[in-house]
Amino acid sequence: MQFKNYINGKWVTPQSEKYFKNINPADKNDIIGEFPDSNNADVNNATDAAKDAYASWRRTPAPKRGDILRIAGDIFNRRKDELARVMTREMGKPVFETKGDIQEAIDTCYYAGSETRRLFGNTVPSEMNDKMNLSFRVPIGICGIITAWNFPIAVPSWKIIPALAAGNVVVFKPSEDSPHSANIFAEIMEEAGLPKGVFNVVHGAAEVGNSIVEHKDINLIGFTGSTKTGNSIASRCGQLNKKVSLEMGGKNAMIVMDDADLETALDGIIWGAYGTTGQRCTATSRLIIHEKVYDNFIQKIVEKAPKLKLGAGLDKTTEVGPVINQKAFNKISNYFDIAKSEGLNLQFGGKRKDSLENGFFIEPTLYSDVPQDSKLFQEEIFGPVLVATKVSNLQEAIDAANNSKYGLSSSIFTNDVRNSWIAIRELEAGITYVNAPTIGAEAHMPFGGVKGTGNGHREGGWTVFDIFTEWKTVYIDYSGSLQRAQIDNY
Repeated sequence: MQFKNYINGKWVTPQSEKYFKNINPADKNDIIGEFPDSNNADVNNATDAAKDAYASWRRTPAPKRGDILRIAGDIFNRRKDELARVMTREMGKPVFETKGDIQEAIDTCYYAGSETRRLFGNTVPSEMNDKMNLSFRVPIGICGIITAWNFPIAVPSWKIIPALAAGNVVVFKPSEDSPHSANIFAEIMEEAGLPKGVFNVVHGAAEVGNSIVEHKDINLIGFTGSTKTGNSIASRCGQLNKKVSLEMGGKNAMIVMDDADLETALDGIIWGAYGTTGQRCTATSRLIIHEKVYDNFIQKIVEKAPKLKLGAGLDKTTEVGPVINQKAFNKISNYFDIAKSEGLNLQFGGKRKDSLENGFFIEPTLYSDVPQDSKLFQEEIFGPVLVATKVSNLQEAIDAANNSKYGLSSSIFTNDVRNSWIAIRELEAGITYVNAPTIGAEAHMPFGGVKGTGNGHREGGWTVFDIFTEWKTVYIDYSGSLQRAQIDNY
């Protein structure tokens, strides 16, 4: 089956007349469909449609925009089971996880839709008589949204929904590995009553992404993906004086102190490291354990993690799905070779699941006693691979966690309130969890990181509107005469 782009409220074939295949990562023989391998002409058409729609959409009262977004949340909720199976088939993770992905979009629709009644500005006193000073948010214009495959509904919703709530219009390029979900996203927005041209989907690869970044009428780029690509986008947007929001890589650490509840910590590391097959920017990929409980805790993981059931996500008994494609499979396998060359201590895993050779399945993996200068300790692997290291006190643990070029999420398991607050203060990360793993964002809270993870913006919560709005400052002088600031007054 051939799918189409969604431009100006219509499903249209690509100008290139070229297509790429979307393949089920759990079964390489299952072709989901062919999707447009679009080009610059398709981006131009989508941008023209968005530009035409912008004048009316930005003037639509914000609460009315919110009404449409809340209806979209209702439709996401109604289609949750159907969409979860679509997502699982094209990107692999179990259905119970894809349902959570959709729930994040539902929550975002309801939250951002309600925030359209709270897009607060500021009113402040003037330094002059008979004069009023105020400021308020205004939309930016056309937003180019480019996202990764691993959360094909949740992550786009974090950008698209608040962008629309703020009065912007959108040209969206989904990942080539999860295009079907994007088409259903468009179906839902149309059913919710979004006017044509306000939201557009253009499928494709690098040419589409580059065209969106370069287009003179696209005022903002919202990107989630690799650090390498994000840095390239940021550099180009800097040259074009174009606003850009980046959410990139992570190498997240979980600290387990000697006073921690080890059973809760065990559940946390199993979910944090191997949930979504480790393919999330917030995955727990480094485990830093106090020496007094190190051996005991490692043994607990060894006893539990290898029992996780690998398989197709559509199987209700599956706990860990495949990695996304051959490229990811090869990358992770290369890290196994690096681990051997570094002489790392393999506790379990470190290979493909031989009984599931028709898909891209890699066994959950743990390396222990990993030095901090190891490539596996420092580099984002984006797979079900966990490395553990031993420390003797809290400061060593914090130093180890901060020994990374990334700074997205962090975690500490402890029953000592002092340890908790010191870690919260000292960990170099945008997010810190206490007695929970490094994953589990909530729609009404800021999300993002520091260092190599991002460029300072925060999605989610009230802070997302700092990305998708500009500030308008207004001075109203009703004195009846010319008053010159800083001159007449001082």
